Amino acid sequence: MSVGPFTKLLVARSRAFSKGVRLCALLFFCLCGIQHTHAAATLLLEEPYSYDGAFAGTGHVAVYLSRVCSVSPVILRPCAEDESGVVLSRYDGIAGYDWIAIPLIPYLYAVDRPEAIPLFADPRLVAFLRDQYRREHLESLAPDRPGGGAPEGNWYELIGASYDRTIYGFEIETSPEQDARLISKFNSQPNRQRYNFVKRNCADFVREVINFYYPHALHRSVIGDLGVTTPKQIAKMLVKYCRHHPELQSADFLVPQVPGAVPRSKPVHGVLESVVAAKKYMLPLIALHPYIGGSLLVEYFGHRRFDPAGNALILDSWRELESPMTRDDRLAYQSRMDELMEVSFDSLGKGIEAQGRKSEGKTEEKSWERLQASAQPGFDVSGKPVLHMPTDGDVTTDVGLSRSNIVSVSGSPELAARLLAARINQELRPSAARKTAPGDVNRDLVLYLQLLSLQREEIASFTHNSRAQAGAGLQ
Repeated sequence: MSVGPFTKLLVARSRAFSKGVRLCALLFFCLCGIQHTHAAATLLLEEPYSYDGAFAGTGHVAVYLSRVCSVSPVILRPCAEDESGVVLSRYDGIAGYDWIAIPLIPYLYAVDRPEAIPLFADPRLVAFLRDQYRREHLESLAPDRPGGGAPEGNWYELIGASYDRTIYGFEIETSPEQDARLISKFNSQPNRQRYNFVKRNCADFVREVINFYYPHALHRSVIGDLGVTTPKQIAKMLVKYCRHHPELQSADFLVPQVPGAVPRSKPVHGVLESVVAAKKYMLPLIALHPYIGGSLLVEYFGHRRFDPAGNALILDSWRELESPMTRDDRLAYQSRMDELMEVSFDSLGKGIEAQGRKSEGKTEEKSWERLQASAQPGFDVSGKPVLHMPTDGDVTTDVGLSRSNIVSVSGSPELAARLLAARINQELRPSAARKTAPGDVNRDLVLYLQLLSLQREEIASFTHNSRAQAGAGLQ
Protein backbone atom coordinates (compact mmCIF):
# COMPACT_ATOMS: atom_id res chain seq x y z
CA MET A 1 0.00 0.00 0.00
CA SER A 2 1.54 3.35 -1.03
CA VAL A 3 1.59 6.07 1.59
CA GLY A 4 3.43 8.72 -0.44
CA PRO A 5 0.37 10.72 -1.63
CA PHE A 6 -1.14 10.83 1.82
CA THR A 7 2.17 11.96 3.31
CA LYS A 8 2.28 14.80 0.78
CA LEU A 9 -1.29 15.73 1.66
CA LEU A 10 -0.50 15.84 5.36
CA VAL A 11 2.56 17.98 4.79
CA ALA A 12 0.58 20.34 2.55
CA ARG A 13 -2.21 20.67 5.11
CA SER A 14 0.32 21.26 7.86
CA ARG A 15 1.89 24.08 5.84
CA ALA A 16 -1.55 25.55 5.16
CA PHE A 17 -2.30 25.58 8.88
CA SER A 18 1.07 27.19 9.53
CA LYS A 19 0.54 29.93 6.93
CA GLY A 20 -2.85 30.84 8.36
CA VAL A 21 -1.80 31.08 11.96
CA ARG A 22 1.25 33.24 11.27
CA LEU A 23 -1.22 36.14 11.35
CA CYS A 24 -1.33 35.50 15.10
CA ALA A 25 2.42 35.74 15.50
CA LEU A 26 2.32 38.55 18.05
CA LEU A 27 0.46 36.30 20.50
CA PHE A 28 2.76 34.51 22.92
CA PHE A 29 5.73 33.79 20.66
CA CYS A 30 8.16 33.43 23.24
CA LEU A 31 8.16 29.73 23.57
CA CYS A 32 11.56 28.83 22.25
CA GLY A 33 13.76 31.77 22.06
CA ILE A 34 11.87 33.52 19.28
CA GLN A 35 12.77 37.20 19.45
CA HIS A 36 10.07 39.39 20.96
CA THR A 37 8.69 42.40 19.19
CA HIS A 38 6.95 43.52 22.38
CA ALA A 39 6.94 42.80 26.09
CA ALA A 40 3.97 41.12 27.73
CA ALA A 41 2.64 39.75 30.99
CA THR A 42 0.66 36.52 30.60
CA LEU A 43 -1.58 35.15 33.32
CA LEU A 44 -1.30 31.35 33.28
CA LEU A 45 -4.50 29.77 34.59
CA GLU A 46 -3.81 26.10 35.34
CA GLU A 47 -6.43 23.39 35.70
CA PRO A 48 -6.57 21.40 38.95
CA TYR A 49 -5.41 17.81 39.25
CA SER A 50 -5.04 15.13 41.95
CA TYR A 51 -6.70 16.11 45.27
CA ASP A 52 -7.35 19.69 44.15
CA GLY A 53 -9.20 18.38 41.09
CA ALA A 54 -11.28 15.98 43.19
CA PHE A 55 -12.25 18.46 45.91
CA ALA A 56 -11.75 22.25 45.64
CA GLY A 57 -10.96 22.43 41.92
CA THR A 58 -9.54 25.97 42.03
CA GLY A 59 -6.28 25.06 40.27
CA HIS A 60 -3.14 27.21 40.22
CA VAL A 61 -2.10 30.49 38.64
CA ALA A 62 1.24 32.01 37.69
CA VAL A 63 2.42 34.94 35.60
CA TYR A 64 4.77 34.72 32.63
CA LEU A 65 6.84 37.84 31.87
CA SER A 66 8.26 37.69 28.36
CA ARG A 67 11.02 40.29 28.83
CA VAL A 68 12.00 39.53 32.42
CA CYS A 69 14.67 36.86 33.03
CA SER A 70 16.61 35.75 36.10
CA VAL A 71 20.14 35.53 37.45
CA SER A 72 18.89 32.80 39.79
CA PRO A 73 15.43 31.56 40.77
CA VAL A 74 15.15 34.47 43.22
CA ILE A 75 16.98 37.35 41.42
CA LEU A 76 15.49 39.00 38.34
CA ARG A 77 17.13 40.83 35.42
CA PRO A 78 16.14 42.10 31.96
CA CYS A 79 16.20 39.52 29.17
CA ALA A 80 18.72 39.47 26.35
CA GLU A 81 17.33 39.49 22.82
CA ASP A 82 17.40 35.70 22.41
CA GLU A 83 15.82 34.84 25.78
CA SER A 84 12.18 33.98 26.42
CA GLY A 85 11.42 35.23 29.93
CA VAL A 86 10.40 33.59 33.19
CA VAL A 87 7.31 32.36 35.01
CA LEU A 88 6.78 33.83 38.48
CA SER A 89 4.55 32.28 41.11
CA ARG A 90 4.05 32.02 44.85
CA TYR A 91 4.56 28.62 46.46
CA ASP A 92 4.26 27.10 49.89
CA GLY A 93 7.28 25.60 51.64
CA ILE A 94 10.07 25.95 49.05
CA ALA A 95 13.29 26.94 50.81
CA GLY A 96 11.49 29.71 52.71
CA TYR A 97 10.94 31.89 49.63
CA ASP A 98 7.72 33.68 48.73
CA TRP A 99 8.17 33.62 44.95
CA ILE A 100 10.31 31.68 42.50
CA ALA A 101 11.27 32.50 38.89
CA ILE A 102 11.60 29.63 36.40
CA PRO A 103 12.37 29.91 32.64
CA LEU A 104 9.33 29.22 30.50
CA ILE A 105 10.27 25.91 28.79
CA PRO A 106 11.41 24.20 32.03
CA TYR A 107 8.34 25.51 33.82
CA LEU A 108 6.09 23.83 31.26
CA TYR A 109 8.11 20.70 30.40
CA ALA A 110 11.08 20.24 32.82
CA VAL A 111 13.55 20.32 29.90
CA ASP A 112 15.81 23.10 28.63
CA ARG A 113 14.89 23.01 24.92
CA PRO A 114 11.67 22.65 22.92
CA GLU A 115 13.18 19.86 20.82
CA ALA A 116 13.53 17.76 24.00
CA ILE A 117 9.80 17.85 24.89
CA PRO A 118 8.52 14.23 25.03
CA LEU A 119 5.61 13.08 22.89
CA PHE A 120 4.10 10.76 25.51
CA ALA A 121 4.69 10.97 29.26
CA ASP A 122 4.07 8.72 32.24
CA PRO A 123 4.67 9.41 35.95
CA ARG A 124 8.08 7.72 35.91
CA LEU A 125 9.35 9.81 33.00
CA VAL A 126 7.97 13.02 34.53
CA ALA A 127 9.69 12.30 37.86
CA PHE A 128 12.94 11.56 36.01
CA LEU A 129 12.88 14.79 33.98
CA ARG A 130 11.99 16.87 37.02
CA ASP A 131 14.75 15.34 39.12
CA GLN A 132 17.36 15.80 36.39
CA TYR A 133 16.43 19.46 35.99
CA ARG A 134 16.46 19.93 39.79
CA ARG A 135 19.96 18.48 40.05
CA GLU A 136 21.28 20.79 37.34
CA HIS A 137 19.46 24.04 38.16
CA LEU A 138 17.54 23.95 41.45
CA GLU A 139 19.90 22.28 43.91
CA SER A 140 19.94 25.42 46.09
CA LEU A 141 16.15 25.30 46.47
CA ALA A 142 15.70 21.52 46.72
CA PRO A 143 18.96 19.76 47.69
CA ASP A 144 19.33 15.97 47.77
CA ARG A 145 18.27 14.13 50.87
CA PRO A 146 21.12 13.23 53.27
CA GLY A 147 21.20 9.69 51.89
CA GLY A 148 20.90 10.91 48.29
CA GLY A 149 17.90 11.01 46.03
CA ALA A 150 15.16 13.53 45.35
CA PRO A 151 13.87 15.46 48.40
CA GLU A 152 10.31 15.62 49.64
CA GLY A 153 8.25 18.78 49.35
CA ASN A 154 6.52 20.92 46.75
CA TRP A 155 9.57 21.69 44.62
CA TYR A 156 8.17 19.52 41.80
CA GLU A 157 5.49 22.19 41.22
CA LEU A 158 8.22 24.51 39.89
CA ILE A 159 8.77 22.54 36.67
CA GLY A 160 6.85 20.36 34.23
CA ALA A 161 3.42 21.93 34.78
CA SER A 162 2.14 20.80 31.36
CA TYR A 163 2.47 17.13 32.29
CA ASP A 164 -0.10 17.58 35.06
CA ARG A 165 -2.60 20.03 33.56
CA THR A 166 -3.96 22.07 30.71
CA ILE A 167 -2.96 25.73 30.98
CA TYR A 168 -4.85 28.79 29.70
CA GLY A 169 -2.91 31.94 28.88
CA PHE A 170 -4.26 35.51 29.02
CA GLU A 171 -1.71 37.99 27.70
CA ILE A 172 -1.54 41.76 28.03
CA GLU A 173 1.21 44.01 26.73
CA THR A 174 3.72 45.74 29.01
CA SER A 175 6.49 48.26 28.43
CA PRO A 176 10.26 47.96 29.07
CA GLU A 177 9.95 50.73 31.65
CA GLN A 178 7.26 48.81 33.57
CA ASP A 179 9.37 45.65 33.45
CA ALA A 180 12.41 47.51 34.76
CA ARG A 181 10.43 48.93 37.70
CA LEU A 182 9.07 45.48 38.55
CA ILE A 183 12.59 43.96 38.47
CA SER A 184 13.84 46.71 40.79
CA LYS A 185 10.94 46.23 43.18
CA PHE A 186 11.24 42.45 43.40
CA ASN A 187 15.04 42.51 43.81
CA SER A 188 14.94 45.18 46.53
CA GLN A 189 12.20 43.69 48.70
CA PRO A 190 12.66 40.69 51.04
CA ASN A 191 11.65 37.42 49.40
CA ARG A 192 10.41 35.59 52.48
CA GLN A 193 7.60 33.07 52.60
CA ARG A 194 4.21 34.75 52.99
CA TYR A 195 1.88 32.06 51.66
CA ASN A 196 -1.58 31.92 53.23
CA PHE A 197 -4.42 30.07 51.53
CA VAL A 198 -7.04 32.74 52.32
CA LYS A 199 -5.13 36.04 52.19
CA ARG A 200 -1.85 35.48 50.34
CA ASN A 201 -2.21 32.58 47.94
CA CYS A 202 -0.87 32.13 44.41
CA ALA A 203 -3.78 34.13 42.95
CA ASP A 204 -3.10 37.05 45.32
CA PHE A 205 0.50 37.11 44.11
CA VAL A 206 -0.47 37.23 40.43
CA ARG A 207 -3.14 39.83 41.18
CA GLU A 208 -0.46 42.02 42.78
CA VAL A 209 1.89 41.60 39.79
CA ILE A 210 -0.77 42.48 37.19
CA ASN A 211 -1.98 45.38 39.31
CA PHE A 212 1.61 46.64 39.46
CA TYR A 213 1.46 47.03 35.66
CA TYR A 214 -2.20 48.14 35.55
CA PRO A 215 -3.43 49.40 38.95
CA HIS A 216 -6.85 48.14 40.11
CA ALA A 217 -7.22 45.87 37.07
CA LEU A 218 -7.84 42.73 39.16
CA HIS A 219 -9.74 42.20 42.39
CA ARG A 220 -11.32 39.51 44.54
CA SER A 221 -14.94 38.40 44.27
CA VAL A 222 -16.53 38.88 47.69
CA ILE A 223 -19.69 36.92 46.79
CA GLY A 224 -18.60 34.41 44.17
CA ASP A 225 -15.41 33.37 45.98
CA LEU A 226 -16.36 34.36 49.55
CA GLY A 227 -13.61 36.98 49.61
CA VAL A 228 -10.82 34.56 48.65
CA THR A 229 -8.77 35.42 45.57
CA THR A 230 -9.05 32.50 43.14
CA PRO A 231 -7.18 31.80 39.88
CA LYS A 232 -10.34 31.77 37.78
CA GLN A 233 -11.59 35.08 39.19
CA ILE A 234 -8.46 37.04 38.33
CA ALA A 235 -8.33 35.48 34.86
CA LYS A 236 -11.91 36.61 34.35
CA MET A 237 -11.01 40.12 35.55
CA LEU A 238 -8.03 40.34 33.20
CA VAL A 239 -10.16 39.34 30.20
CA LYS A 240 -12.71 41.96 31.21
CA TYR A 241 -9.99 44.60 31.62
CA CYS A 242 -8.58 43.86 28.16
CA ARG A 243 -12.05 44.21 26.60
CA HIS A 244 -12.40 47.63 28.20
CA HIS A 245 -8.94 48.67 26.93
CA PRO A 246 -8.82 47.60 23.27
CA GLU A 247 -5.80 49.86 22.71
CA LEU A 248 -3.70 47.28 24.59
CA GLN A 249 -2.47 44.25 22.67
CA SER A 250 -3.88 41.10 24.29
CA ALA A 251 -4.44 37.43 23.49
CA ASP A 252 -6.03 34.27 24.89
CA PHE A 253 -4.71 30.78 24.16
CA LEU A 254 -4.42 27.24 25.51
CA VAL A 255 -1.34 25.11 26.23
CA PRO A 256 -2.43 21.44 26.04
CA GLN A 257 -1.54 18.87 28.68
CA VAL A 258 1.12 16.54 27.29
CA PRO A 259 -0.48 13.24 26.13
CA GLY A 260 0.37 10.25 28.26
CA ALA A 261 -0.43 8.02 31.20
CA VAL A 262 -0.56 10.94 33.66
CA PRO A 263 -4.23 11.49 34.71
CA ARG A 264 -5.93 14.33 32.86
CA SER A 265 -6.60 17.58 34.73
CA LYS A 266 -10.11 18.80 35.64
CA PRO A 267 -12.03 22.01 34.80
CA VAL A 268 -11.07 24.96 36.96
CA HIS A 269 -13.67 26.43 39.37
CA GLY A 270 -14.13 29.32 41.73
CA VAL A 271 -15.12 28.78 45.36
CA LEU A 272 -18.88 29.06 44.75
CA GLU A 273 -18.68 26.90 41.63
CA SER A 274 -16.82 24.21 43.57
CA VAL A 275 -19.62 24.04 46.12
CA VAL A 276 -22.56 24.21 43.70
CA ALA A 277 -21.09 21.85 41.10
CA ALA A 278 -20.27 19.14 43.65
CA LYS A 279 -23.23 17.06 44.83
CA LYS A 280 -21.20 15.88 47.81
CA TYR A 281 -21.22 19.49 49.07
CA MET A 282 -24.47 20.91 47.73
CA LEU A 283 -27.01 18.22 48.65
CA PRO A 284 -26.16 18.20 52.40
CA LEU A 285 -26.10 22.02 52.40
CA ILE A 286 -29.57 22.27 50.83
CA ALA A 287 -30.92 19.61 53.21
CA LEU A 288 -29.48 21.24 56.35
CA HIS A 289 -29.63 24.92 55.34
CA PRO A 290 -32.13 25.34 52.48
CA TYR A 291 -32.03 29.14 52.54
CA ILE A 292 -28.23 29.26 52.28
CA GLY A 293 -28.21 26.54 49.64
CA GLY A 294 -30.94 28.26 47.65
CA SER A 295 -29.12 31.58 47.82
CA LEU A 296 -25.95 29.99 46.49
CA LEU A 297 -27.87 28.46 43.58
CA VAL A 298 -29.47 31.81 42.72
CA GLU A 299 -26.07 33.52 42.83
CA TYR A 300 -24.46 30.78 40.74
CA PHE A 301 -27.07 30.66 37.97
CA GLY A 302 -27.80 34.39 38.07
CA HIS A 303 -24.37 35.42 36.84
CA ARG A 304 -22.70 34.69 33.52
CA ARG A 305 -20.05 32.05 34.09
CA PHE A 306 -16.55 32.46 32.72
CA ASP A 307 -15.25 29.67 30.46
CA PRO A 308 -11.44 30.00 30.15
CA ALA A 309 -11.39 27.69 27.12
CA GLY A 310 -14.13 29.43 25.15
CA ASN A 311 -12.83 29.68 21.61
CA ALA A 312 -9.21 29.96 22.71
CA LEU A 313 -6.58 29.18 20.10
CA ILE A 314 -4.25 26.27 20.82
CA LEU A 315 -0.47 26.59 21.04
CA ASP A 316 0.95 23.80 18.88
CA SER A 317 4.37 22.15 18.83
CA TRP A 318 5.65 24.72 16.30
CA ARG A 319 4.82 27.49 18.80
CA GLU A 320 2.01 28.80 16.60
CA LEU A 321 -1.69 29.23 17.33
CA GLU A 322 -4.39 27.11 15.72
CA SER A 323 -8.14 26.85 15.97
CA PRO A 324 -9.41 23.84 17.94
CA MET A 325 -10.06 20.59 16.09
CA THR A 326 -13.62 20.24 14.83
CA ARG A 327 -15.70 17.09 15.14
CA ASP A 328 -15.33 16.44 11.41
CA ASP A 329 -11.55 16.86 11.68
CA ARG A 330 -11.43 14.35 14.53
CA LEU A 331 -13.51 11.76 12.68
CA ALA A 332 -11.42 12.12 9.52
CA TYR A 333 -8.16 11.75 11.44
CA GLN A 334 -9.52 8.80 13.41
CA SER A 335 -10.64 7.04 10.25
CA ARG A 336 -7.20 7.47 8.71
CA MET A 337 -5.48 6.32 11.89
CA ASP A 338 -7.61 3.18 11.98
CA GLU A 339 -6.56 2.42 8.40
CA LEU A 340 -2.88 2.95 9.22
CA MET A 341 -3.07 0.77 12.31
CA GLU A 342 -4.65 -1.97 10.20
CA VAL A 343 -1.75 -1.72 7.75
CA SER A 344 0.68 -1.81 10.67
CA PHE A 345 -0.82 -4.93 12.24
CA ASP A 346 -1.19 -6.73 8.92
CA SER A 347 2.39 -5.98 7.91
CA LEU A 348 3.61 -7.44 11.20
CA GLY A 349 1.49 -10.54 10.77
CA LYS A 350 -0.62 -9.99 13.88
CA GLY A 351 -3.92 -10.95 12.24
CA ILE A 352 -6.28 -8.47 13.90
CA GLU A 353 -9.90 -9.28 13.10
CA ALA A 354 -11.98 -6.50 11.54
CA GLN A 355 -14.64 -6.53 14.25
CA GLY A 356 -12.04 -5.80 16.92
CA ARG A 357 -10.49 -2.78 15.22
CA LYS A 358 -12.71 -0.12 16.78
CA SER A 359 -11.31 -0.74 20.24
CA GLU A 360 -7.78 -1.46 19.03
CA GLY A 361 -6.60 2.14 19.48
CA LYS A 362 -7.44 2.19 23.16
CA THR A 363 -6.01 -1.30 23.64
CA GLU A 364 -2.76 -0.28 21.96
CA GLU A 365 -2.59 2.83 24.14
CA LYS A 366 -2.89 0.79 27.34
CA SER A 367 -0.39 -1.73 26.00
CA TRP A 368 2.12 1.03 25.33
CA GLU A 369 1.59 2.50 28.81
CA ARG A 370 2.54 -0.88 30.33
CA LEU A 371 5.62 -1.08 28.12
CA GLN A 372 6.73 2.44 29.01
CA ALA A 373 6.25 1.76 32.72
CA SER A 374 8.79 -1.10 32.47
CA ALA A 375 11.37 1.01 30.59
CA GLN A 376 14.17 3.10 32.02
CA PRO A 377 14.15 6.78 31.00
CA GLY A 378 17.41 8.42 29.96
CA PHE A 379 18.97 10.83 27.47
CA ASP A 380 20.59 10.36 24.08
CA VAL A 381 23.99 11.87 23.21
CA SER A 382 22.38 15.23 22.40
CA GLY A 383 20.51 15.40 25.71
CA LYS A 384 17.05 14.52 24.40
CA PRO A 385 14.92 12.00 26.32
CA VAL A 386 14.83 8.34 25.35
CA LEU A 387 13.44 5.12 26.78
CA HIS A 388 15.70 2.12 27.31
CA MET A 389 13.19 -0.61 26.47
CA PRO A 390 13.76 -4.21 27.60
CA THR A 391 13.49 -6.71 24.75
CA ASP A 392 15.04 -10.21 24.99
CA GLY A 393 16.79 -11.17 28.21
CA ASP A 394 19.17 -8.41 29.26
CA VAL A 395 19.08 -6.72 25.87
CA THR A 396 17.55 -3.24 25.62
CA THR A 397 16.77 -0.98 22.71
CA ASP A 398 16.40 2.79 22.72
CA VAL A 399 13.23 4.58 21.65
CA GLY A 400 13.41 8.32 21.06
CA LEU A 401 10.76 10.29 22.92
CA SER A 402 10.73 13.64 21.12
CA ARG A 403 9.82 14.67 17.59
CA SER A 404 13.49 15.34 16.87
CA ASN A 405 14.80 11.89 17.84
CA ILE A 406 11.95 9.36 17.58
CA VAL A 407 13.02 8.39 14.03
CA SER A 408 16.78 8.94 14.21
CA VAL A 409 17.49 7.36 17.61
CA SER A 410 14.92 4.58 17.93
CA GLY A 411 16.43 1.12 17.53
CA SER A 412 13.00 -0.42 16.94
CA PRO A 413 10.63 1.28 14.46
CA GLU A 414 7.84 -0.96 15.76
CA LEU A 415 8.20 0.27 19.35
CA ALA A 416 8.52 3.89 18.20
CA ALA A 417 5.36 3.48 16.09
CA ARG A 418 3.50 2.08 19.09
CA LEU A 419 4.52 5.13 21.15
CA LEU A 420 3.26 7.47 18.44
CA ALA A 421 0.05 5.47 18.00
CA ALA A 422 -0.64 5.81 21.73
CA ARG A 423 -0.18 9.58 21.46
CA ILE A 424 -2.38 9.97 18.37
CA ASN A 425 -5.18 7.83 19.78
CA GLN A 426 -5.21 9.92 22.95
CA GLU A 427 -5.21 13.17 20.94
CA LEU A 428 -8.26 11.91 19.04
CA ARG A 429 -10.38 11.07 22.05
CA PRO A 430 -13.54 13.22 21.97
CA SER A 431 -12.65 14.76 25.34
CA ALA A 432 -9.12 15.65 24.22
CA ALA A 433 -9.71 16.70 20.61
CA ARG A 434 -11.00 20.17 21.50
CA LYS A 435 -7.66 20.80 23.26
CA THR A 436 -5.53 19.40 20.42
CA ALA A 437 -4.07 21.41 17.56
CA PRO A 438 -4.91 19.87 14.15
CA GLY A 439 -1.40 20.69 12.95
CA ASP A 440 0.09 18.49 15.66
CA VAL A 441 -2.08 15.55 14.58
CA ASN A 442 -0.89 16.11 11.00
CA ARG A 443 2.73 16.04 12.10
CA ASP A 444 2.15 12.98 14.26
CA LEU A 445 0.58 11.11 11.34
CA VAL A 446 3.52 12.01 9.08
CA LEU A 447 5.94 10.62 11.69
CA TYR A 448 3.79 7.53 12.09
CA LEU A 449 3.90 6.93 8.32
CA GLN A 450 7.69 7.26 8.39
CA LEU A 451 7.92 4.66 11.14
CA LEU A 452 5.57 2.29 9.30
CA SER A 453 7.79 2.60 6.23
CA LEU A 454 10.85 1.77 8.32
CA GLN A 455 9.01 -1.24 9.77
CA ARG A 456 8.30 -2.59 6.31
CA GLU A 457 11.91 -2.09 5.24
CA GLU A 458 13.08 -3.89 8.39
CA ILE A 459 10.69 -6.80 7.80
CA ALA A 460 11.69 -7.06 4.13
CA SER A 461 15.38 -7.08 5.07
CA PHE A 462 14.81 -9.72 7.76
CA THR A 463 12.82 -11.90 5.33
CA HIS A 464 15.50 -11.59 2.64
CA ASN A 465 18.31 -12.48 5.05
CA SER A 466 16.35 -15.43 6.47
CA ARG A 467 15.75 -16.83 2.98
CA ALA A 468 19.38 -16.32 2.05
CA GLN A 469 20.51 -18.20 5.16
CA ALA A 470 18.01 -20.99 4.53
CA GLY A 471 19.23 -21.30 0.94
CA ALA A 472 22.85 -21.43 2.08
CA GLY A 473 21.96 -24.18 4.55
CA LEU A 474 20.50 -26.36 1.78
CA GLN A 475 23.67 -26.26 -0.27
